[in-house]
Amino acid sequence: MKRINHFWMTGICCLVGIFGVQGSDMKEHEAVTPVSRPGAERLRHERFNERVSKGNVDLVFIGDSITEGWEEEGRKVWQKFYGTRNAVNLGIGGDRTQHVIWRLDHGNLKGITPQAAVLMIGTNNSADNSPQEIADGISRIVHQIRDKTPETRILLLAIFPRGKDPADSRRQVNQKTNGLIQKLNDNKHVFYLDIGQHFLTPKGQLTLDIMPDLLHLSEKAYQIWAEAIESSLIQLLKE
Repeated sequence: MKRINHFWMTGICCLVGIFGVQGSDMKEHEAVTPVSRPGAERLRHERFNERVSKGNVDLVFIGDSITEGWEEEGRKVWQKFYGTRNAVNLGIGGDRTQHVIWRLDHGNLKGITPQAAVLMIGTNNSADNSPQEIADGISRIVHQIRDKTPETRILLLAIFPRGKDPADSRRQVNQKTNGLIQKLNDNKHVFYLDIGQHFLTPKGQLTLDIMPDLLHLSEKAYQIWAEAIESSLIQLLKE
């Protein structure tokens, strides 16, 4: 096994209480091993760093393409809900937990203390990692945010549903992951919220008007997302 650094060992000690496992049972795996991405993704990461270096950041959204989509299908909704809230979108398409871990260690939160961070990540891990591994990665990210900006309160969102119906295998992985990460909620620094049901029919199905490819959100779905977290954000932002 590779040598584990001090920070990661500290995170493991914290996770013992959260997940009810012994530190010796926790193993390094790809979902918690920082990985950078080249090309356009690296350039986007560097633009994030340029933006946060200017300060004036009260709210950040951290995630993958679903979060990045606030700039595309969700841009009108973003402007309506977050345009005057000093909000910054830190979403990069294709990111997994390991990529976000790398980004947070390389400047995405440097020098800022947002009042709130909305975190939703993990669906891109669902093909290759177990629910526990994904939960480990998300937990690592939560601990990074707490370490880098302790005054920031985290709105930890359950991974959104994907696939046509509850039989979808990757949706099932996400649901099991959600069952683990909800234990990170402490109602003080971390606030877990599952809004997945707002996207689904009563039978648990996703429709194409909500997620056209059964994963990425339509403008209508971004409106649902914004409305579903608004009351929580008002409290976290102390508005």
